[in-house]
Amino acid sequence: MKNYNIKTAALLVKLVALSELSVRVCVRLSVKVQAFRVLLCVRVSCLREVCGIRRFAKMSKRGKKKDEETGDVDQENGAAPDTKKAKKGKEAEAPIMYEDPPDKMTTKDGHAANWKITSWNVDGLRAWVKKKGLDWVRDEAPDVLCLQETKCAEKALPNEITSMPEYPHKYWSGSEEKEGYSGVAMLCRTEPLKVTYGIGKEEHDKEGRVITAEFPNFFLVTSYVPNAGKGLVRLDYRKTWDEDFQAYLSELDQRKPVVLCGDLNVAHQEIDLKNPKGNKKNAGFTPEEREGFSKLLEAGFVDSFRELYPEQAYAYTFWTYMMNSRSKNVGWRLDYFVLSRALLPISVTARFGAPPWAATTAPLPCIWPFRHPL
Repeated sequence: MKNYNIKTAALLVKLVALSELSVRVCVRLSVKVQAFRVLLCVRVSCLREVCGIRRFAKMSKRGKKKDEETGDVDQENGAAPDTKKAKKGKEAEAPIMYEDPPDKMTTKDGHAANWKITSWNVDGLRAWVKKKGLDWVRDEAPDVLCLQETKCAEKALPNEITSMPEYPHKYWSGSEEKEGYSGVAMLCRTEPLKVTYGIGKEEHDKEGRVITAEFPNFFLVTSYVPNAGKGLVRLDYRKTWDEDFQAYLSELDQRKPVVLCGDLNVAHQEIDLKNPKGNKKNAGFTPEEREGFSKLLEAGFVDSFRELYPEQAYAYTFWTYMMNSRSKNVGWRLDYFVLSRALLPISVTARFGAPPWAATTAPLPCIWPFRHPL
């Protein structure tokens, strides 16, 4: 019993020692943990302070930049905040505008011009008449006036044009299916030998796009060629048209020389529009449409303007109404006088003409004075 008590006491002493050691360890650990916590809190607090400063600085810079960009006004005194003056950029270059060359009214062999044909896409006959288009016609006094995109049924023609005594012989062709769509007209001082409508193919003729007048020494054809459409939805039809129209003109050319005038809805070469690179997939400048025009020239016809002025750039007849295209001269040459090569010797010039009110609108008329073989 005595030995057992001694052992028990020794064990208790050891336990007490171990407890004291544990307490010391715990105290030390607690102190270290507390110190770590304090250190961690200090570091976090410092980090927050730093981040807060940087964030504030960044927000201040952003705010300053935004104020500079928007030009916010101080609502209290109506003054704009101090900002750095923007660097002046390069001034935009003035657009290069085309001017017709001086009138040349004699042929190469010295014969004076005695006839004149004008062609104009009026983009709506009734509106064109209201804009005093007929005043320009009387001043220009052509022997034949050809109009395209009249957009007017014969029953709705303005009296101002139907009653013109200067042109007793008037011919109209409009769309059979869509009133106010397409349409061409021809007004003549001298009565033609014969006048026909269309090219002999119902697929094309129902849209009212062609009038042909036969004169003693040549055929005059005015045409409003179909557009390939937005997204080129009518490109396949346009290709068929080009083939059929060329065949029609070539058949006429075998009988008499041909004068073709009108809106042919194609810029043939890169020189014929302002932005060729950006329009290669747009109607009027696709490879297919340009090839169709090339084939027409290869068949024995000539582009009268380009024949006379092969290097003349910035000469356009059409500008879109958007983006101030007219004032910037960002345009297209879509309107032509195309001749049988046999007529070149009697041609004196090819020019565009416009009354003052048409200076900022589109399209422009084309004028072809020539020596009529009377």
